[in-house]
Amino acid sequence: MAAAGAHNPGRCRRAHCIELKKKVRVQYLEDAAAHCALAYPTTPSKAAATLSPVPPESRQEVEDDPEMRHLGAPASSPCKARRPWAMSPSPPACLHPRVTFPAARMVHARAAAAGATRASPPHHRLETVSRDHETIPERLAVVTGGNRGIGLEVCRQLAVQGVTVILTARNEKRGKDAVESLQHECNLSNIIYHPLDILDGDSIASLAQHIESRYGKLDILVNNAGVGGVVVDQDALRALNIDPDMFLTSSIFACLRILSLPWTLSGKATHLLERVVVQTYDEAVKCFKTNYYGIKWVTEGLLPLLKRSTSGARIVNTTSLRSELKRMPNEKLREELRDADAWDEKRIEAMLEEFLDALKHGRVEEEGWPTMLPAYSMSKMVVNLYTRILARRHPEMRVNCVHPGFVRTEINWNTGVIPPEEGARGAVKLALLPHDGPTGCYYDQTELGVAW
Repeated sequence: MAAAGAHNPGRCRRAHCIELKKKVRVQYLEDAAAHCALAYPTTPSKAAATLSPVPPESRQEVEDDPEMRHLGAPASSPCKARRPWAMSPSPPACLHPRVTFPAARMVHARAAAAGATRASPPHHRLETVSRDHETIPERLAVVTGGNRGIGLEVCRQLAVQGVTVILTARNEKRGKDAVESLQHECNLSNIIYHPLDILDGDSIASLAQHIESRYGKLDILVNNAGVGGVVVDQDALRALNIDPDMFLTSSIFACLRILSLPWTLSGKATHLLERVVVQTYDEAVKCFKTNYYGIKWVTEGLLPLLKRSTSGARIVNTTSLRSELKRMPNEKLREELRDADAWDEKRIEAMLEEFLDALKHGRVEEEGWPTMLPAYSMSKMVVNLYTRILARRHPEMRVNCVHPGFVRTEINWNTGVIPPEEGARGAVKLALLPHDGPTGCYYDQTELGVAW
């Protein structure tokens, strides 16, 4: 037996090999994290942990913990809390392979500036590492405001046609419930939910990033979300000895039904509507933001993906019969609006500011703006103009707007005369246009109309 402390070449070599293996293991883990490679076959939650660079102070834990040694993650590191990049100011760029996409760049830039450390759930991160091209659908659609009414029916009809549909809604519970109802009641598995607030730039960027990482392109965008821009003055109703609940479910039906037809309201009906359906400045601002700016922001955020469509992108904007220029009292402005190709976004937005100024100072009628649902009418007129602008700039796409008809939806207190199933047909038709189909056009339901 060798004396204690005597030099033992075999033991030294073994110690050297063990130390070398430890160094190689740590270096390998760092390289694997840097390239987003899952070095060892593990369960998803543990695999996600291996994406984190190993901090120096945790290396000894990797070496000494027998349970964690084969997993390649620190035993008491932030990985156990599913925050694999908590040691770094922002998620590794390698988790998003196509970081050239503008929306993704904006998200990462904001996160880095704020020192963000939050991460997506592990299964979402793993989806962004690589894209299985065999699962990319032939046609992919996004529908805004898809959790109810016309939007929900557009989702259903597109899915029946074999289109993979991303149903978006601001309210997560309502959106998920809508998807579940379509999946179970209609046996449709090609509809998924993704949250979207069309007035929130971060929300739009999140949707774009999801589509970018999962599918890499977008084929159809249906801008359906919208608001009415007015409120019902219940005090005014009571002053007329009218029960507000009864009015909203009965007598307003006869009045609002006429709004979708040529202008034939009787003086009595007009007076009634003007007294109880109130246009406020705040509601007008909300209406413009949702009905015009929301469409613009969502479209601009998804345009890079639409340009990658292999089947030819389709953009469908929901408009209204109230947008037809014959309803514009100001003859000079009406003629200017007829020359749609002379307009751009800057000019549109200047006109909206002029309208808001007139509304604030009580000059709407004096200056010749629409007096029946004024903000709603103006918002839809500029949606028509924006549709023409997009069609002119992107001739390779089919960009159109559609009046769905007077549909029973919450925007008109469910007083419409046709069901959502019928109201969705025009949008679905335009979403599935052939390559040589019309572009820059206004449709009245399923037929070509005249808005200009």
